[in-house]
Amino acid sequence: MKPIRYERRKYTQGPTPIERLERLSQVLGGPHISIKRDDLLGLTAGGNKTRKLEYLVADAIRQGADTLITCGAVQSNHCRLTLAAAVREGLRCQLVLSAPETGDYNPQAGGNHLLFHLLGAEQIEVIPADGDMLAAMEKLADSLREAGRKPYLIPVGGSNEIGSLGYMACAEEIEQQAWESCTPFDYVVTATGSGGTQAGLIAGFLARQSSAKVIGINVSRDRASQEAKVQELLARTAAEVGLQATIHADVVQCEERFVGPGYAIPTEEMVEAVQLVARTEGILLDPVYTGKAMAGLIGLIREGRFSQDDHVLFLHTGGAPALYTASELFLPKQG
Repeated sequence: MKPIRYERRKYTQGPTPIERLERLSQVLGGPHISIKRDDLLGLTAGGNKTRKLEYLVADAIRQGADTLITCGAVQSNHCRLTLAAAVREGLRCQLVLSAPETGDYNPQAGGNHLLFHLLGAEQIEVIPADGDMLAAMEKLADSLREAGRKPYLIPVGGSNEIGSLGYMACAEEIEQQAWESCTPFDYVVTATGSGGTQAGLIAGFLARQSSAKVIGINVSRDRASQEAKVQELLARTAAEVGLQATIHADVVQCEERFVGPGYAIPTEEMVEAVQLVARTEGILLDPVYTGKAMAGLIGLIREGRFSQDDHVLFLHTGGAPALYTASELFLPKQG
């Protein structure tokens, strides 16, 4: 392995817990379900991007950067956490946000958008939903370079071969926790969007020669596009660390049936999943990522995808601030 796997910042003290969801498992009558609480990772309000940023920010500091630039949706968890990492490290941060695909951009929105301002983003640029976020980031970077500053660009979701190292490390953490609890996991289920979390998990399990299978529940693209995206990033991640394992195409599994009309657009299955987990386990999911991922897990259980003896680990990737921008989905209907 190459030393880059060991070159990171540290924003969380110790591993995130794995909890057994006994009441949810009983209600669904399916496999043994546990949850990996990556919503409890360090930095503001937690979430899976923290693991990626430990490596990305280390790379930025190594290159002498003074400003992080990244992009995402107007309620992006990744933008929130990148900004929080910048604050922690004494760096400045600029954000490129894509306007919602449905409805208008609200400059007074709450949730993560509120936190962008509270945490002190140096600049926020909002572009159309179909705009080129990379080009917008490059334009900001050029302006900073002209002013004698040193920007570091982080892709959407922190999903490149460096960011994915965070979930290689997570796979190793899961394997250690499984050994300590005498509970090997047959499947790990996660939301998959920009692809870095899923690619990193697969690479990490391959490096440990684990038999755990990773199932991604799509939050945006169709199955073929998402699997191709994850496969390409998996190959780059493996090359980055010098992983010699044979990577078969079928190691990447993505389920497209739970996306609904599109990214961040609610579905009835998502609403049911968020309510069910809240009312059986007291755990909050979000309407964009973990709600749809849990809806996927519930759907697969109901279809008989797993045996009752299987141990399934659901990865909670965070995102709860988005709940407070969608209260109309969960409050009782008036009238």
